Amino acid sequence: MDVIALVMAGGRGTRMGSLEEKPLLEINGKPMIQYVLDALKEAKRVKEVIVLVSKHTPKTAEKMKKFFVRVLKTPGKDYVFDMKYAIKKLKLGKVLIISADLPLIRGEIIDKIIEHYERCGKPALMVAVPVEIRKRLGLEINDNYVFKKNGKWLVPAGINMIDGRQIDKGELDEEILIMSDERVAVNINTPNDLKALIQLLTIPKKY
Repeated sequence: MDVIALVMAGGRGTRMGSLEEKPLLEINGKPMIQYVLDALKEAKRVKEVIVLVSKHTPKTAEKMKKFFVRVLKTPGKDYVFDMKYAIKKLKLGKVLIISADLPLIRGEIIDKIIEHYERCGKPALMVAVPVEIRKRLGLEINDNYVFKKNGKWLVPAGINMIDGRQIDKGELDEEILIMSDERVAVNINTPNDLKALIQLLTIPKKY
């Protein structure tokens, strides 16, 4: 199964407190969204990439012309609403949904997530990371998103898979894929998150 990937790049990014649109925040001279696009290009199981923008991210929409990816403008209401809007409008089947704020994500990780989704047999999948990893990396924790599973406190990583054909069936049976990979744990929502990432990138590591 090869899938279409939806890159969520239409949010307000209010927690960043920056005049720049969050997907375009520069990290080592590249806009953050480019790291996600590069990873999706590396992934063997992704056949097409569609970037979802909104009225909140007009510069991002313009920038995407340089990356030759398909762009869809959504209402910009919220993450879930815009995701459902895109799936219905494009009449998509099984899709990967990924935030534009995961600068350490890699293609092989995305392929592993898709393969796990295939094996689990459920219509939906959420990738989650242990809270302790984000704390160790100096990343902020939004208590509104913390939940417990198998005795571990977790937060969503910003990567999901869903069978779009079942999007209107209410709450779907969802697989929770717990990943302790630091590259999955780093999503950038606040200035402190960005500072923590810059510190990580200055340390000689696998990043």
